[in-house]
Amino acid sequence: MYSDKVMEHFMNPRNVGEIENADGVGQVGNAKCGDIMKMYLKIEDGVITDCKFKTFGCGSAIATSSIATEMIIGKSVEDAVGLTNRAVVEALDGLPAQKVHCSVLAEQAVKAAIYDYAQKNDLVIKGLENYQPVDDDHDHHHDHEDEDDE
Repeated sequence: MYSDKVMEHFMNPRNVGEIENADGVGQVGNAKCGDIMKMYLKIEDGVITDCKFKTFGCGSAIATSSIATEMIIGKSVEDAVGLTNRAVVEALDGLPAQKVHCSVLAEQAVKAAIYDYAQKNDLVIKGLENYQPVDDDHDHHHDHEDEDDE
């Protein structure tokens, strides 16, 4: 069962699209798991002034991307790095257990975009010191094991 907030963000997602000349771009997910999120950031004086996303995936993936953009616009990059998948789930009034991985992807997409911004600008951002970009060939913290039937 999906909350009203999940349905609202799925049916009317916020901040869909791309930002030309984005200051940071992060993409996570893969075709194997079926969800791909791409996050674009516009950053001025260390503050996220705009955030857009493109997501290929299920309704929960779209809803988590949408709410994540709302949660980080207006925040400093340091605060945005602290966004957790748990905060995304709570902001949506919950997700079914099998869809929690979508919130993990939203968190990872934000971090990947901020990491890209930091790399482009030779910055060290608190909270990203040990960050390693996600390898898109691996499972993204799903709550299930991949079956070796290929």
